[in-house]
Amino acid sequence: MKYFITGAAGFIGFQTANSLLLNDKNQVWGGDNLNDYYDISLKKARLKEISHHSKFKFSILDICDKISLDAMFEDNKFDFVIHLAAQAGVRYSLENPSAYSDSNLVGFLNVLECCRKHQVKHLVYASSSSVYGLNEKVPFSTKNTVDHPVSLYAATKKANELMAHAYSHLYNIPTTGLRFFTVYGPWGRPDMALFKFTKNILSNKPIDIYNNGELSRDFTYIDDIVEGIIRIINIIPERDDCWRVETGSPAASSAPYRVYNIGNGSPIKLMDFVIALEKELGIEAIKNFLPMQSGDVYKTWADTEAFFSVTGHQPKINLDEGVRKFVSWYREFYQN
Repeated sequence: MKYFITGAAGFIGFQTANSLLLNDKNQVWGGDNLNDYYDISLKKARLKEISHHSKFKFSILDICDKISLDAMFEDNKFDFVIHLAAQAGVRYSLENPSAYSDSNLVGFLNVLECCRKHQVKHLVYASSSSVYGLNEKVPFSTKNTVDHPVSLYAATKKANELMAHAYSHLYNIPTTGLRFFTVYGPWGRPDMALFKFTKNILSNKPIDIYNNGELSRDFTYIDDIVEGIIRIINIIPERDDCWRVETGSPAASSAPYRVYNIGNGSPIKLMDFVIALEKELGIEAIKNFLPMQSGDVYKTWADTEAFFSVTGHQPKINLDEGVRKFVSWYREFYQN
């Protein structure tokens, strides 16, 4: 099978490519624009880790460049597309909103157009738990509507789901959206809490804890996320002519379209997360308690029943083990 991964130098993209390459029969192409939203050297280090694979090919590619993207599809005739490229970060969307319209809307439209034109068998794309916005009913279920985002980033991810549905309906393109819940682990993003906390604690600098620590997140280890992606690739949505708007789940459709939560399924209080990190580092953090930030939500908690029912996938890595694996990688990578 031929796979194309957008955002292949990113945290999830790199790990997904690495997993697919464990099967010698797979051919994997990766594209990434290597932007400077965070440390480019980390992105290049990720790529170096998989560059030795003979079945992996990488191109510097911006999904906003429609001509180059189309040429990539034309030249390689991909079977499956895993779309992970996006402008990430909730707080950054308050500072640089245009970056989100470019990458997350225009870029996604270009990917959809290429999938339509080149008859891709299945498009799997990254949505986000942030789409739940003002929803207070927990655990968050894909059976519930998500019409009240609290950040531009979340709004673009909701828009992606709507755009994917339109293309599934109009052109019969099978699409699956995955709402990721707070992914962490080795090779993670420097703007994420675990990475920032570890860096600051080891440097004897304070860590910022918002809403005075009264937050919880459905922290999900990277290996569990990747395993879910790999399993869902071959579960291609089919049309369901019996589905109706009035009675059906908004995560399904009469079109070959599905949306799933992919998370650990058990929220963890932020302070428990910090305690687990302090324990692993053997250092007590200097804590700077701050008020709630715009665009944040108080709790995330994934109802993963639907995803488990179709994939049989159940997350395996608990918080202590996940934090231990991350710290081990961090110390080795940064010689700290």
